[in-house]
Amino acid sequence: MFADARVERKKIVIRTKRVYELSESGDGTRFLVERLWPRGMKKESLQMQAWLKDVAPSDDLRRWFGHDPDKWTEFERRYFAELDARSEALQPIVEAAGKGKVTLLYSAHDTEHNNAVALKEYLEARAA
Repeated sequence: MFADARVERKKIVIRTKRVYELSESGDGTRFLVERLWPRGMKKESLQMQAWLKDVAPSDDLRRWFGHDPDKWTEFERRYFAELDARSEALQPIVEAAGKGKVTLLYSAHDTEHNNAVALKEYLEARAA
C-alpha cells in the first residue's frame, strides 16, 4: 500500500475534522470519509477533494458500533480488517498525504470515537 521500503518515507500529516467546521487553509487536501452524506451539507460547502465512501466502515459495522466508546477497541479491530481487504480505496489519501497535509472529514458528534479517527490511526501506523 505504501511506498517501497527502500524509499525514505516522510512523516505524513493527517488531521480529522467535523464536516460542520469551516474549511481552513491549513487543512490541505480534504476527503469526506463517511458512507452516508452528512445531513444539511451541500457538496460545494465542504471544499473537499473527494467523497471516499469505500474507506468508511461497512453499514453492518457502523450500526453495530453505534459510537459506543465501550466497543471502540473491537470496532477498530474490525474496521482495520475491512480496510486491509480494500487497501486500493485508500490510494487517494495515501497519495495526497505523500504530497502534503490531509484532513479526513466526518460527521459524528463524538470527536474521539469515530471512523475518521480510526482511519487516521490506521494510516499513520502503516506509514511508520
